[in-house]
Amino acid sequence: MVQLAETPTPLAAGGDTVLPPFTPARIFSEIHLTSLVALILLVSAALYGYGVYRLMQRGDHWPIGRTVAFVAGGLGSIAAVTLSGVEAYDDTLLSVHMVQHMVLSMVGPIFLALGAPVTLALRTLHGGSRKSLLAVLHSRVVRVLTFPLVAFAIFIANPFILYFTGLYRATLEHAWLHELVHVHFIVTGCLFFWPLLGLDPLPNRWPYPGRALLMVLSVPFHTVLGLTIMQSKTLLAGDYYPSLHLTWANPWDDQVTAGGILWAGGEIISVTMLGILIMQWIKQSEREARRIDRALDRAEAEEAARAAAIKITNPPDGR
Repeated sequence: MVQLAETPTPLAAGGDTVLPPFTPARIFSEIHLTSLVALILLVSAALYGYGVYRLMQRGDHWPIGRTVAFVAGGLGSIAAVTLSGVEAYDDTLLSVHMVQHMVLSMVGPIFLALGAPVTLALRTLHGGSRKSLLAVLHSRVVRVLTFPLVAFAIFIANPFILYFTGLYRATLEHAWLHELVHVHFIVTGCLFFWPLLGLDPLPNRWPYPGRALLMVLSVPFHTVLGLTIMQSKTLLAGDYYPSLHLTWANPWDDQVTAGGILWAGGEIISVTMLGILIMQWIKQSEREARRIDRALDRAEAEEAARAAAIKITNPPDGR
């Protein structure tokens, strides 16, 4: 039976945590719906659905694939790691937290970008609301934050700052900061992936070769971070995990697993998104080729029409 999980106290009477050993079944039996992320997901889904409904009402088409990507792939993946047993154990096991980290900063933002919510909003809004959104998109702040090199630097630096300073332990000890970091993961992921994979009209969008290079360059950083965590002689968050006195998990082994998840997961996701980018590149090249063909066909037709008109106006001698 699914139940709402309260935030567990670190220690139980017997010296162990309230939470039982983590198993796949716990993902579905520990549901947590009272959080800032849950509210954001609900509002985002409602606004996106309303936008699609408005377009359908006036007879406009909106690709179903975009809706599936945004709602199921984007919001769904975020919900899977913030409202389920993953969230219940993310401050108990570093490995579980690392799965959550990868989804919030990479998987979710990729699908959100493919859902093209900004394009949907621009097609739905009118008047002052549309002008306001366009003003934000072309503002100096957005231009700076979405510039690929700036977004790349933020995306790469964030995990190093989080895990190798006292900030990570603070997120484990303060619930408000813990949820704020969740939102931060999503925002920084969107800043990085939206200009590279997104379908929305954003400033500073690089040509496809530049985007592919930036994605390739992001792979070594996940490898370095994952290997560093696996080989570290100190525990992340200090004595926090040992102080939980888990009888069913070893903090050192769990940290090695967490580093491996970050290493392998980062490479798998990076290769996948590179494949998505290449597919977009190919489709864009095909569209450009068709556009050029149409332009050449029009030019030939116009030239033929001009030649015919000249022939009629100035017939050959003897006619």
